[in-house]
Amino acid sequence: MGSIKNISNMLKPNHDEISRQKFVSILRKKILVDFASDMKFVYKNKVEPNFENLKLRKPKNGREIRKYMLKEMIFKGWSSLRYNAQLMTWLSVKPCIERNLEGLIEESIRIHNLNPSGGSLSLNQDVKVPREITELDIHLMPGCFHTEYTENDVTQGALYHYGTSVFSGGLQHRKLVKGSVGTSIANYLKIAFPDFLPSKILDVGCTAGANTIPYGEIFSNAEIHGIDIGAGLLRFAHARAEAENIPIHFHQKNAIETDFPDDTFDFITSSFFFHEVSVKDTHKILKECFRILKPGGLMLHMELPPSSETDPYYNFYLDWDAFYNNEPHYLKFRELDFKELLTKAGFNKNKLLFSRIPNYPSTPIEEFKSSVINENTQRRDHGNGAVWYTFGAWK
Repeated sequence: MGSIKNISNMLKPNHDEISRQKFVSILRKKILVDFASDMKFVYKNKVEPNFENLKLRKPKNGREIRKYMLKEMIFKGWSSLRYNAQLMTWLSVKPCIERNLEGLIEESIRIHNLNPSGGSLSLNQDVKVPREITELDIHLMPGCFHTEYTENDVTQGALYHYGTSVFSGGLQHRKLVKGSVGTSIANYLKIAFPDFLPSKILDVGCTAGANTIPYGEIFSNAEIHGIDIGAGLLRFAHARAEAENIPIHFHQKNAIETDFPDDTFDFITSSFFFHEVSVKDTHKILKECFRILKPGGLMLHMELPPSSETDPYYNFYLDWDAFYNNEPHYLKFRELDFKELLTKAGFNKNKLLFSRIPNYPSTPIEEFKSSVINENTQRRDHGNGAVWYTFGAWK
């Protein structure tokens, strides 16, 4: 049958493509770390003092800060650079994907037919795709999560996988490890709740599977499932998981109505998912998670921290994506009361769980253990691979 190729490392970019991708990674680091520090300096030494002189108080929230920062040349320059660097991320990998697409599709089909690890792929062409996905290229990613250009297409899975490698490659605190969120949460669970051994796990909005696979590696006896609305993402995810000998069952489903039976899963999770859906749908999805979570099970989602837990300037900084990165629900999601979100979904207010989990791949193991055991351990802010904010509850 021949050796199985891993679709996640099949691409062989040429010299110019490698140089271009490295440049974009370094450019993004320059913008998001170095240039961002310069912008904060201007805020602290000019914008904030002027605001205080005018209002006789400090800014209350990120919205107030944005109103004044919009006038500053450094914000205009930073924002323009960030927007274009985001576009360049996808453009830096797209030619190589298009050149190798036939081979990627052939390998995906071959792996699906062989099914060496025992996972599965269930697609549903009638799945309802939300309007914010069909109308917008979220993250400025061409074709968003759902577009298909040819039969058995894996373009969007490849674009997401290889593009996000460029996207995060230059950021401080973050090692080039795909699936850092899944790896971090899974190891957190092992340390924080050593007696919790889930037998059935669901990853909601699993995209190309990078953060789903670690659960299969760390909880090797568990049955792992992943759902998403993008067929191209799921074909890519299935091919990768099978090549890595991790049996995962991928389903093309809308998280609002999964059709799984009541009390199916011991553990339900997601990574960077809820801020991409409307507040209305967020409530529906959390209620659906409550329905399909077993009594005694745990739901824990990694997300952006709520605005109530970060300072006004950091809120202004984070919420850039709501205005310029085609993420219309980003800001409204962060302004929600997460405790109220969970209790309205059916969870007991005394069983809620919130944690800032260090990024496992870039944190020394003893420091990681100490941070998990002692929640008061000083940690960096969410972002740049430093820590991951999580919210959820036991049922």
